[in-house]
Amino acid sequence: MFSEITADLQASLKKDLAQITFLLKKSPGQAYARIVEIGKEVGAKYGIKLIVNFPKEGRIEESEMYGKRDLSLIIDYDRKRFPIDRELIKKKATELLGDVKTEDAYMYENKEGVRVYTDTWKIDILPHSIHIWTEFDENVTAFCDWLMENAYGLKS
Repeated sequence: MFSEITADLQASLKKDLAQITFLLKKSPGQAYARIVEIGKEVGAKYGIKLIVNFPKEGRIEESEMYGKRDLSLIIDYDRKRFPIDRELIKKKATELLGDVKTEDAYMYENKEGVRVYTDTWKIDILPHSIHIWTEFDENVTAFCDWLMENAYGLKS
């Protein structure tokens, strides 16, 4: 499901790239607003909230990377627990992503979460959302596809 969502997002952003590029020159804020709007439209098709993030200055100018890194997918705000054990998520992360660190995260108010990270990127996995702060290579995509099905119950 993740690969489906991101392919749809990338195609939608590419379709509006001329307008986004024009807006970037005229008003970066309007370009950002259009990118966010496209993310919301794509997310709505899948019943999620999809947010395109630009965590570092200058990334909004890198149009070839739109929809290929730094995304947040909010699946269900009300969920506080995973339907599977956190240890399984950590095991699958090391299996699919290789040399990564994993740790419990956001463990307060009866909530739980997992952080998967290296020295240069991270993925924050919460029962209600996933926040990917890296480029989606085939391993990251495979892991996120697995998460969507197993931790969030979303299938293609």
